[in-house]
Amino acid sequence: MKQLNILICGGGCAGPSLAFWLARAGHHVTIVERFPVLRATGAQIDIRDQGIVLLKRMGLLETVRSKRVHEAGFSFVDAQGRSKATIMANTSGKGPQTMTSEYEIMRGDLVRILYDATRDSVEYIFGKTVEHFEQDEHSVTVRFSDGMTGTYDMLVGADGQGSRIRAAIQPADAPDPVRHLGAYLAYWYISRISTDEQICKLYHVPGSRMIMSRTHSPTEGQAQFLLRDDSEELRSMPRASLDTQKQFWSSRFHGAGWQTERFIQGLQTTENFYCAEAVQIHTDTWSKGRVVLLADAAHCPSPMTAMGTTSGLVGAYVLAGEINQNSDDLPEAFANYDRKLRPFINDIQSFKPWMMRLLLPETGFAIALIHFFAWLLVVLRMPEFVALFIPENKGGWQLPEYPPLEKTK
Repeated sequence: MKQLNILICGGGCAGPSLAFWLARAGHHVTIVERFPVLRATGAQIDIRDQGIVLLKRMGLLETVRSKRVHEAGFSFVDAQGRSKATIMANTSGKGPQTMTSEYEIMRGDLVRILYDATRDSVEYIFGKTVEHFEQDEHSVTVRFSDGMTGTYDMLVGADGQGSRIRAAIQPADAPDPVRHLGAYLAYWYISRISTDEQICKLYHVPGSRMIMSRTHSPTEGQAQFLLRDDSEELRSMPRASLDTQKQFWSSRFHGAGWQTERFIQGLQTTENFYCAEAVQIHTDTWSKGRVVLLADAAHCPSPMTAMGTTSGLVGAYVLAGEINQNSDDLPEAFANYDRKLRPFINDIQSFKPWMMRLLLPETGFAIALIHFFAWLLVVLRMPEFVALFIPENKGGWQLPEYPPLEKTK
C-alpha cells in the first residue's frame, strides 16, 4: 500500500470521519477548516442505520451514547399544546429508527468526539481554506486563503453544500447541482422552562408553516421554524443580515399560536441562530483526477431526510476503503467509491420537492388529516410493527466491509 499525503477541506463531521480511517491506515492527513477554531456548534442531529454500525466499528459508539440527547420520541400538538399523537423512539436495537433516533446528539458534541479521536493522528489547520488548486497526474497544488501553498497526493472537498471545490471540478456544461425543495428553515437556542419535556413537539400552522421544539440540556432547548415558499426572492434570505433574517421569521410566524411568541422572544436575543434553504445536491461528477467530493459537497440529501450525518459517515468510510485499496490508482478508487455509494445516495435522496406539500400543508383541514393518520398509526401500533419486520439498513443497501481498515485499529 502506498502511503498518501492527503488534504481534506472541511472540519465538520464528514472530513474528520474520513481522516479517522485514512490515518488509521497509515496515510498522512491534513484538515483545513476556514473557521478560526473548532466549530463545535449547531443543532440536534441524529445517526441512523449504517451510521450506527460505523460508529461501532470506529470504537466511538459508547462515547456517542454518553453524549446522547435523551429525546423519548416526538409528538404532534395543536394550538393549545394538546398532543394529537406521540410516536416513541425505537430503542429496541432492531429495525429502523422513528423520527427520533436512538442516537440523537448535538452537532457540536459529535464534532468534538471526532476531533478528539483524530487530533493526535491528523494535522488540523484552522482559520484558512482552499482558494485555488491545480493538478496533474502526480499531485495537487493548493493555494490557501492566506497566500500559502502546499502540494498533496489528493484533495478532498468536504466543504458543504455550497462547495467551492465542487464548482471547480464540474464540467462547463453541467446542470446546476442545487435542487431547490421550496422550503426554508431557521433554528436557534431558547431557555428551557419547567413545562418543557424530553419530547420533540411538532406544531403545524396553516399557511405551509411548522414549528418544532426540542430540549437538549437542563437549561436549553431549540426552536425551529419551517416554511414552504418557493418564491425566487426568498432565496437570498439566508444571506441577508442577521437582523433582517430575524425580522423575517418573526413576522411570518407572529400570532401563529401555541408557544410561538415565546420562541420569537428567544429569537431576538439568541447567539445561536441559523437560517438556510432546504436543498439537495445532485451531481454526476464526484471526482476529477486527484480531487474528490465528500458528503454534502457531493450529495446533500436535505435536512428533511434525517440522513445527512449518516450519509456523511457512510461516504467517508467507503471513500477511505477505496483509497486504501487503490492508493496507487486514485481514479480507480474514486470510480469504485461512486459505483458503490451512489445507490445508497439515490435512495436517501428520494425525497422530492412535491413531498413538501405533505410535510408542510397549506390548510387546517390538511393538518387535521395529518393528526388523524398519526393517531391511527399509534392506535394500530404500526411503529412497533415496522421495528419488528422492516430491515434496519436504509433501502436494504449493505454497508461494504474493508478489512484492512479494521485490522489497522
